[in-house]
This record gives sequence, C-alpha cells and structure tokens, in this order.
Amino acid sequence: MATNQFRVNLFPRDAADCIYNYVVHGSITGTLIDNYTVYESNGVACMVMVFEKHYYRAGNRLTLTVVIDNLNGVTNVRSIGGGGGEGLFSFDWGASESFSNCVRKALEAYIVR
Repeated sequence: MATNQFRVNLFPRDAADCIYNYVVHGSITGTLIDNYTVYESNGVACMVMVFEKHYYRAGNRLTLTVVIDNLNGVTNVRSIGGGGGEGLFSFDWGASESFSNCVRKALEAYIVR
C-alpha cells in the first residue's frame, strides 16, 4: 500500500476531472469503478473515487482510492494505491506506489507548496 497527500489550487470537481483523464484516458487498462460526491450549498465538497488498473509487474489489478475535499477552504487530495502482489508479504514491485503517484503527476501543475 502506498499513499500520497497534498493540496491543490483547483476546485474538487476540476481535480477529479484531471485525475480521471490521467488514469482512464492515459492508460489502456485504467477504469473508474465507482465515485461518490457529497456537496454542500456553500460550494464545499467531498469526493471519493475508486479506480482499478492492471499492472504487469504486479501480475494483477490494483486499486486506487482518491479522496478530494475542500472542507477547510483549500482542496486536499489523498490517494491510496493497494491490492498488488501475491503471497504473504504482498510484494508488488512498486506497482501500488506507482499507481498512487499517478494522482500527483496528474495534478503536478496545481500543487500548492
């Protein structure tokens, strides 16, 4: 399992669109399994997206869970890649880290440092 957490200067919906395009349109096997969004009347949102993608080096499909919210006024993004590997130690040759990092790559131009 690998995680990333950072802030971006986008609205949650715009960040979600960037991630979707990067994962689904930027790969052959990337798919959006499900997503859920809670909106409040003042523009505050919390979104959860779950992706799946086949990684040859892991020998199976991995999942990517992305949580995007602007509950505290700035858009926070958290990505968790997992499900890779086989056996007792679930060694996946870095595939879950690579999948988790693709969210950062998709939003690199918008990251607040």
